[in-house]
Amino acid sequence: MWYAQNPARRTHQLAGDAGVLLWTALWATAAVVTYRLACLLALPRALQQHSAPLPLVGGRVDNALRRIAGVVDAMDPVTVRTAVAVGAVALFVIPVGLVLNAWLPRRLRWIRQAGAARDLAASDDGRELLALRTLLRPLHEVALTASEIPDATPGSLAWGWRHGDPETLDALAEAELERLGLDFTPLGSPVPAPEVVPEVVTDVASRVGPEALVRPVPAQATEAVGVEEAGGGVGVSGPVNGPVG
Repeated sequence: MWYAQNPARRTHQLAGDAGVLLWTALWATAAVVTYRLACLLALPRALQQHSAPLPLVGGRVDNALRRIAGVVDAMDPVTVRTAVAVGAVALFVIPVGLVLNAWLPRRLRWIRQAGAARDLAASDDGRELLALRTLLRPLHEVALTASEIPDATPGSLAWGWRHGDPETLDALAEAELERLGLDFTPLGSPVPAPEVVPEVVTDVASRVGPEALVRPVPAQATEAVGVEEAGGGVGVSGPVNGPVG
């Protein structure tokens, strides 16, 4: 998970990422332009042959650059190019590194926490851990969370977590997910067994016929009925060992 589900938090994250990318591109362009300009100054002969004023600079700046080129002419060209390359890299690394040092750890920490919280919120045990995480925050944050829950106090929240109260656990877990900018989804209740609709039974009987819905009579019961009729209506229970009469 790279971005929050809360619209305001997600907009803030997108704006921060875009700002860092823009900052990086800006200093990359500045480093490239500086390197090319420095390489031009490191070649005084080429600069001297270019009699026209340099573009995008005034006359005073052009004269100053030409004087610097004359001084650089007395230096070793390899040393000058190496120094120019190091300076251009430093011009890019220092400002971009300072911003990344402040932005990247916080961004990666949120990504790890949001992914772990989303996985924990999918189970009852995980929600207990999220609730505990809310209670372990500074006291003023716990008090603020309790003020947002109807008829709740920090002590009642601790009591509800200790005794496993479902409503308290859900409220605390929701507070922790809200802090990370994630949506809270209640766990689904068990799905009840479907009831038999009389119309369905009637429709099945009309298709297969009523004979198919009549339970067949076992053969032993049929034989017992025949023996009962032969004995003049007296029921016979048990096996018949001799002739009846």
